[in-house]
Amino acid sequence: MPLALLALAISAFGIGTTEFVMMGLLPNVAGDLGTSVPTAGYLVSAYALGVVIGAPLLTALGSRIPRKRMLVLLMGLFTIGNLASALAPTFGLLVAGRVLAGLPHGAFFGVGAVVAARLVTQGRQARAVATMFLGLTVANIVGVPTATLLGQHLGWRATFLVVAGIGLVAMAALTLLVPQLPRERHEGLGQELRALRDRQVLLGLLTAVFGFAGVFAVYSYLASMMTEVTGFSETSVTLVLALFGIGMTLGALVAGPLTDRALRPTLYGSLAALAAVLVLFDFTVHVKWAALATVVVLGAVGFMTTTPLQMLVMNKAQHAPTLASASNHSAFNLANAGGAWLGGVAIAAGWGWTSPTLVGAVLAVIGLAVAVTAGLLDRGGPGASRLVAAGSERMREAERVG
Repeated sequence: MPLALLALAISAFGIGTTEFVMMGLLPNVAGDLGTSVPTAGYLVSAYALGVVIGAPLLTALGSRIPRKRMLVLLMGLFTIGNLASALAPTFGLLVAGRVLAGLPHGAFFGVGAVVAARLVTQGRQARAVATMFLGLTVANIVGVPTATLLGQHLGWRATFLVVAGIGLVAMAALTLLVPQLPRERHEGLGQELRALRDRQVLLGLLTAVFGFAGVFAVYSYLASMMTEVTGFSETSVTLVLALFGIGMTLGALVAGPLTDRALRPTLYGSLAALAAVLVLFDFTVHVKWAALATVVVLGAVGFMTTTPLQMLVMNKAQHAPTLASASNHSAFNLANAGGAWLGGVAIAAGWGWTSPTLVGAVLAVIGLAVAVTAGLLDRGGPGASRLVAAGSERMREAERVG
């Protein structure tokens, strides 16, 4: 694998850390800025809002910027957003800093996925994209727990200063390791928007919204389930979340080769497995060892959906995959918000702490139904799945000529 993928993974590590660390720092932020924990929870939503808005907006604005420069600029904005969060004197400005930090998230992964796919030969594109996503999963194992402990001992501002430092390291790695990619004649905003209207792309985005919502219907309340139902202490929650991150990493490692070999079957299988594991979790959550094992498997099958979904929208967007790829991350964040909301509705309705597992299973089944429908409607033929690879072949041909 090219060293450029390491630069992308470092960037993903920083993004993943800042995305999820706020959940563990809410009491610290609330106490320091004189607000309640539920109000501080808006900081999680603020980041997600930044992702949903920034993914299509920044991708569109940067459609004519060379991809390497675009990646560096996006990480620069990410660094500024985290620095602004660290220095925010009021809660309102911290919310603004979180939105700013979230703006480049989707656009970075959208551009980064296209770059990763074009750095490797045909048949290895999904593995390259999954390698970039490994940075996101490792963040849940190492970055988030470490940053949370740092924030609890040195103050939450120290956490965002460190994340800003990771952003600077990522910018340097991108500058040094990512090659200049030749632009293609057909690239441009108009072509990207036309590609985004493709029926298969829209169905892929809809699959992401429902399928991944099943994961976050449970993940959002995982800590409460473990303490209220399984009987773990609050100090053990960090271990539980780390196990979920280990599962995510395993899922990313497996998803790459499987997606390269059979994209749609991998997507169908991961969504079906996700629904089954969520139903199983409703039973295993009552036994400590079984609950921990299920958490690992849940993280694995949940994250196994991301690589095939990413490759699907890139392939079906034909010659203009960047905006579709970025919009996929808007879909993932809509899934985060929607899944968390529906899981909360179930708990508030008095259905119990384990009710989000069944809500998540229903969402995963809906996502699977959409994916299967898209597969039955697909008349693009196998050639459509080679479009990203064709871009990588053209890049290497340009390098040989140069």
